[in-house]
Amino acid sequence: MVSLTAKTFAGKQVLITGGMGFIGSNLAIQLAELGARVTVIDAMIPDYGGNEFNVSPVREGIRVNYCDIRDELAMNYLVRGQDYVFHLAGQVCHVMSLSNPFPDIEINITGTAVLMEALRKYNKEAIVVYTGTRGQYGPSVSLPVNEEAATNPKGIYEISNLTAEKIIKVYNDVHGVRSVLLRLSNIYGPRSQMKHSRFGVCNWFIRLCIDNQKIQVFGDGSILRDFCYVDDCVEAILRTAITPEAYGEVFNVGSDIPVSFLELVQSIVKAGGQGGWEFAEFTAERKAQEPGDFYSDITKIERITGWRPETSLEQGLAKTFDFYRNHRDEYWTVNCPVPAAAK
Repeated sequence: MVSLTAKTFAGKQVLITGGMGFIGSNLAIQLAELGARVTVIDAMIPDYGGNEFNVSPVREGIRVNYCDIRDELAMNYLVRGQDYVFHLAGQVCHVMSLSNPFPDIEINITGTAVLMEALRKYNKEAIVVYTGTRGQYGPSVSLPVNEEAATNPKGIYEISNLTAEKIIKVYNDVHGVRSVLLRLSNIYGPRSQMKHSRFGVCNWFIRLCIDNQKIQVFGDGSILRDFCYVDDCVEAILRTAITPEAYGEVFNVGSDIPVSFLELVQSIVKAGGQGGWEFAEFTAERKAQEPGDFYSDITKIERITGWRPETSLEQGLAKTFDFYRNHRDEYWTVNCPVPAAAK
């Protein structure tokens, strides 16, 4: 197993796109604590999850740049001198993409192309890690799903992620910009946005429980998913970044322990000690985009990097409840607008 000692990242220049968001901020904190020199990029688009409070534990020790990855001049400047680029910025709501595909195309596809072209021109030596989604697979033919499975996504959001992944793979294979391509599955935990339900189903259920509201379980609750705690996800991101055998490869990041939605909700209510749940019929919109059972085969990433998730669902839920109960006002009511100078 690769050891993520402070020495590994100490003094390294690191750029994180979408670094004020859920996974990006957890990654920024971990890297800062490992001694990296962290620059965070975030456009702070409303409702996308960017929150200045997310990086408050390390705010004085990192550099924050309020800009958009579609800004060619900004990207050309910011990629210079970076040892690692963690690309997490994107439009991440598949529901939105069904009614308005253009943010996905502009941010996920064009933004990725702008970033990779900046790296080709000004820093081909940087190592890139991209975080896509398990939705790139679409409906599963067999379970668990490994990286060789067909990709037949059902929405523009998932298509845009798959396109971004393939763009980065071209820059790896043709232009020599070493890259790792990750497909994340149902990440949950502290620092996710909690204002709406459009992404992050597990975290949204946690909010409903904290608010003592009933959680709706669609259908009979038997649909399977795998859930991965954010600290384990961050560990996977870092391990692949420092493993040369991972460059140019696609990896699942999830759990090989499937959990039904009914089991998930029952675990959340138990961990929260309040609230409840009820069965509900699928809406037409939810039914149209529901891909059915999914859980990840993580054999490949374990074999190449030694990574396995270490946090049980019960442990992860307990940590998540504790975080949001301690910082509820920062996620339920407080808006984090872009500073005037950055608009």
